[in-house]
Amino acid sequence: MRISTITNWAYAVTVVLTVLSGGAFILSAYSAVRERSAVEMRQQLDELADQLAIAAEQTTEDARLYVMRGEDRHLQAFRSADGEERAREEAIKGLKLTDLSSPELAALRRLESDAEALDQIEERAVADYGNGDRDGARQTLFGPEHERLQTDLLASVQHFTDLVATRADDELAAAKARTDLWDNIAKSMLGLTAAVFIGVLYFVLKRRVATPLLRMTGIVNRLAKQDYDVEVLPDRRHDEIGEMNEAIQIFRDNGLERERLDAERRRDQKTKDHILQMMHRLQACQQQEELADVVSLFAPQIFPHLAGHLYLMNGGRSALTSASRWLQPNRSHDVLAPAECWGLRRGRPHVSDHSRDDVPCQHLEEGEHACICIPLSAHGDTVGLLYFEGTDGGKAMETARLYIEIIAENIGLAIANLQLRERLTQLAVRDPLTGLLNRRSLDDEMNRLRRDTVDRPTACLMVDIDHFKHFNDEFGHDAGDHVMRQVATLMAETAGKSGCVYRFGGEEFTVLLPEGTRESAFDIGEKLRNAVEAAPITYQGRPLGTVTVSIGIALADDDKPAATLLQRADAALLRAKSKGRNITLIDGADGSPNHRLAG
Repeated sequence: MRISTITNWAYAVTVVLTVLSGGAFILSAYSAVRERSAVEMRQQLDELADQLAIAAEQTTEDARLYVMRGEDRHLQAFRSADGEERAREEAIKGLKLTDLSSPELAALRRLESDAEALDQIEERAVADYGNGDRDGARQTLFGPEHERLQTDLLASVQHFTDLVATRADDELAAAKARTDLWDNIAKSMLGLTAAVFIGVLYFVLKRRVATPLLRMTGIVNRLAKQDYDVEVLPDRRHDEIGEMNEAIQIFRDNGLERERLDAERRRDQKTKDHILQMMHRLQACQQQEELADVVSLFAPQIFPHLAGHLYLMNGGRSALTSASRWLQPNRSHDVLAPAECWGLRRGRPHVSDHSRDDVPCQHLEEGEHACICIPLSAHGDTVGLLYFEGTDGGKAMETARLYIEIIAENIGLAIANLQLRERLTQLAVRDPLTGLLNRRSLDDEMNRLRRDTVDRPTACLMVDIDHFKHFNDEFGHDAGDHVMRQVATLMAETAGKSGCVYRFGGEEFTVLLPEGTRESAFDIGEKLRNAVEAAPITYQGRPLGTVTVSIGIALADDDKPAATLLQRADAALLRAKSKGRNITLIDGADGSPNHRLAG
């Protein structure tokens, strides 16, 4: 029941009890008034009866004195007393109009009859005395008849008085009983009112208001401090306190939900910050290896529950190789063919999980981990694959899928940009016909050597294809280009990791050997000359004949600076060509037909 209803009922009951208590007090007071009236009536009747008896005796006394002495004063006293007696008799007659009982009325009539008889005999005696019959008057007043009437009058008065006293006592007792009854009722009502009031105070204020409010005060204080771990005990009462408890529960639930949303928002913001940092670093990468390191560093921070691979497509587009991995993925291989991945086949993200809702990729081993493959594409070309696997049945993957696809898009774009940059760089530093480093790259390297404060030992080989114009004139320029590419390939293979090969211009090439000595430079030169001479070169199935090269070598050392390295190597090449070609000649030495190291 609601507190307001209880309060209203308690108020109504209190008002009713108060009214009843007041009514009982009023009835008690009324009974007390009736009690006092009964007492006063009894006193009045007793006084009138006593006065009537006394007046009767006084009248008899005055009449007797008059007939004995004959004095007028006694006659006047008799008349006066007789008048008073009659007035009292009239007063007693007036009592007939009150609520007297039948015995009392009978006794009152008897009293009146006796008083009237006594008055008549005394009047007759006084009259006889006035007529001269003194003896008769005396005989009448002192005779037995008078004594009898007087005795009967006194007896009637006493009987009437006794009846009235008895009735008055009964009425007094009844009035007192009623007074006590109503007084007890009034006191009981007053006590019941007090009990109801105290009960309402205890039950409503203490048990249903004060105690729950005290408990809820602590809860509200903790909620005000955003301590949403506080437990709100269930209160199934359908009253104001129950509604307040329900409101506090709703406030706590809203606070928990808000806290959960805030935590989710913070996690989401943290994820976005990591993604933003990752994007910035991807944009700053200059090599694909750096990009792979960035991905392997930030992927675990963004997706702490997902392991994965970053695969890059090889130049022949025949396989994808894992460039980086994180959190130890165990379902996918390090190398896979494009046809083994449904994501690469379809060109869109593909999920493989244990529910078998879709076909799994062929590059995956059996396992319970859910996997997703996102192709990395940019400019209409697939450049790699981003792979994730999760241990929680794919829930974290589904939650992070939007971010995964955003990251995949940016990674694909970054890889494509790096590859494009690499191609542009190659175009800028390499010769488009032979694939060797171009003249610009050679000039940059020579400038760097000239800027070095300390001359480092460097060997330079200037290589020229002998009689190259003959190939162009006899077989055509395409055949000449083919010869140039074959010679460039042989030079790159021969120099290997010992140095760099450049196309100097036309049919001339340059080889720079860092830390090269006279012996090592001459040895590589001879290997190169012999390899070209021994290589069977054909074009479109047609032999082009023997191809030879002339080589001039120069070294940069303490005596000869790097600034003149190219000029000295070129001078040695000119001398080798003047000596008959197909010769390796070192700067400062004369060549010999058997190509031995000179000097």
